Amino acid sequence: MQRFRRSALLVFAAGTVVLAAACGSGGGSTTTVTAGNKNTASSKVLTGAGSTLVYPLVSQWEPDYATKAGVTITYGAIGSGGGIDQITARAVDFGASDAPLSADQATACKGCLQIPWALGATVVTYNVKGVPNNLHLTGPVVADMYLGNITSWNDPKIKALNPGVSLPSTKVTPIYRSDGSGDSFVFSSYLSAVSPDFKSKVGASTQPPFSTGTGAAKNSGVAASVQSTDGAIGYVAISYIAADGLNQALIQNAAGKYVTPSVDGIKAAADAVTTAQPDGSIPLVNPPASAAAAYPLSTYTYAIVPKSSPKAAELKAFLTYAITDGQAFGPDLGFPPLPSAVVSSDKTEIASIS
Repeated sequence: MQRFRRSALLVFAAGTVVLAAACGSGGGSTTTVTAGNKNTASSKVLTGAGSTLVYPLVSQWEPDYATKAGVTITYGAIGSGGGIDQITARAVDFGASDAPLSADQATACKGCLQIPWALGATVVTYNVKGVPNNLHLTGPVVADMYLGNITSWNDPKIKALNPGVSLPSTKVTPIYRSDGSGDSFVFSSYLSAVSPDFKSKVGASTQPPFSTGTGAAKNSGVAASVQSTDGAIGYVAISYIAADGLNQALIQNAAGKYVTPSVDGIKAAADAVTTAQPDGSIPLVNPPASAAAAYPLSTYTYAIVPKSSPKAAELKAFLTYAITDGQAFGPDLGFPPLPSAVVSSDKTEIASIS
């Protein structure tokens, strides 16, 4: 797998302290204090909150956009569910979610647009002493692990997928997101697509009602729990795999291929699924068998923005940057550039903000 930069996962860039994203969207300026400089400078600011999956990319946009446009972006990586709550309450200028708004959320958000602004993926990770990286798993097997039907790592179903690999009898400990999470939505949507039992008992949502395992907050919490638990299986955004030195499972796609989670695999999924839903979302999980190179837990992540905003001009300029120049930072972090058709559609949506 391509090794993605660890530096992008720092919650704040070294030397700069900014107001928290949840502080609200009132007013048009804030004060940025830079370490080592006693002077303060006022600048325009946009506050955002939400997806931890997209945060490594947003963290690169923040300093670049401040330099190019003189606008400070402050973003709180609080999870997709929190981001939707914050923009619904208009406590921030934009939210970010890897899960599209549900019908009820769309109603509550009162005219919010959801604009696909990045491509990413959720990756299944594990920690089993003595078991190497790139273990082969299928969606139905992972579903059974999270349903409590497979309880040890030497289960015959896992052994059959990994001939020649010595698998211990270590207990399977599923780790899941305890907060509202787009990664949970991607993960549970995929398992619901390939396992009727999982669909009926758990289903797809940002907070699936898992009946077994241990919860942890945010991608960082899941990564830490997996690392500290022998026998753990979990799921995190793609950039956290290399950044935290985690093992990755290769999940069999609909074509029967075990595809490495990568920029190429995500791009193949996006190329195979080009039709948007009526709400503007573009589901990518479990792409068709014709997409032999597609990674099956790929996803778009969305900027959630009000169609009417006192900061319309600033929002339109920043979103346009994000879907164009800002995409250049993506490949090093596991985010392939957006397809040109999506960029074109996004520009139309962005133009409607007033």
